[in-house]
Amino acid sequence: MSDCCSQPGLMPVEVARATLLEDLTPVTRQEPLALIHACGRVLSEAVNSPENLPPCDNSAMDGYALRFADLASGEPLELIGHSFAGKPFDGQVNPGTCVRIMTGAALPAGADTVVMQEQVTTRGERVSIGGDVRPGDHIRRCGEDVRAGEELLARGARISVAHIALLAAAGIGEVSVLRQPVVALFSTGDELRQAGEPLGNGDIYDSNRSALLAALAKLDVQVIDLGILPDDKRVIRDNLTRAAREADAIITSGGVSVGDADYTREVLEEMGQIGFWKVAMKPGKPFAYGRLQGTPFFGLPGNPVSALITFQQLVVPALRLLQGGQWSAPIRLRAELRQPLKKKPGRTDFQRGSYRSDEAGNLLVEPVGSQGSHILSGLAGANCLIVLPREGGNVDAGEMVSIEPLASPFAP
Repeated sequence: MSDCCSQPGLMPVEVARATLLEDLTPVTRQEPLALIHACGRVLSEAVNSPENLPPCDNSAMDGYALRFADLASGEPLELIGHSFAGKPFDGQVNPGTCVRIMTGAALPAGADTVVMQEQVTTRGERVSIGGDVRPGDHIRRCGEDVRAGEELLARGARISVAHIALLAAAGIGEVSVLRQPVVALFSTGDELRQAGEPLGNGDIYDSNRSALLAALAKLDVQVIDLGILPDDKRVIRDNLTRAAREADAIITSGGVSVGDADYTREVLEEMGQIGFWKVAMKPGKPFAYGRLQGTPFFGLPGNPVSALITFQQLVVPALRLLQGGQWSAPIRLRAELRQPLKKKPGRTDFQRGSYRSDEAGNLLVEPVGSQGSHILSGLAGANCLIVLPREGGNVDAGEMVSIEPLASPFAP
């Protein structure tokens, strides 16, 4: 890959993502789950509808159900009853008669048209119809949405709120899903302290683990939080051994660079295999992927923005695949850059930005704050990433650039 980048040994981010996705195998164990708890989970079996949707012909309006043929005479119709949602009219609409009907109520036998109430004049039990009426107006037909036996969701579908509405409408209260992957997480560094603890000389708070725990909570995985580990090779080895035994994936923050105390990568090389290390992306170059006793390992950089961007670009797709679903590349939009950006060729650059629409509907984008890999305020204030291609250089104001709106698990 060295000829692809200005820095030998760096793997293009697209190649890195494709490599780890090809190497991963989804979980396979299934479990039943109540539908109301299934949002975000992945179906282990296709779901077919046991019912027609709608289950019967019903009214789309408050109005009157009648026979269209009876309108030709222009004579008033006799009102013979009412049909409510859940309390249908159980008689027959015969020639010259009609039934008052509410939205969602079953269409009475014999009726073939519903006239909305704004077109009707009533005098006692006599109903006069006016305005333009067409045969079959305002009727929702049985099965027009879904036919009984039709596949509602395919195996491997990730269940959304809209899916839950569809399944519930078909009377399905439980689904079979793949179990949640178990992810082990820890940070490394003698200088790290948990938020709320006092800081000593040279200490910093561990923002990475807090942010990653929050992101993982939105990704429908189970987490083994191993906390903050010191720069101690034995401690790191013991925790990596436990993680490999108990988890489906391991995520670490820090310790994968080339410093004297960066033991995570060293232990991984001794106990497992490194698939690749160093990715042609900025921020996030010192990202490591490999296997530890067969368990996938994702070594994130220690700098906080680097950790979160590599998590978004590389780990989230991997977790989606482990869950048994598919990863879809995020939508990228084109926007006009409002401020110039500096860039050296050799790495794909994910600069933090803010985009908006002008009065004409054109997308505009500008960088947010400093772009240093340690500057969290810029990421916190961003609503998109400005994606500058690997081979590109500086970008002038007024040029069109690609942007990637920040979505879950980073957006609230």
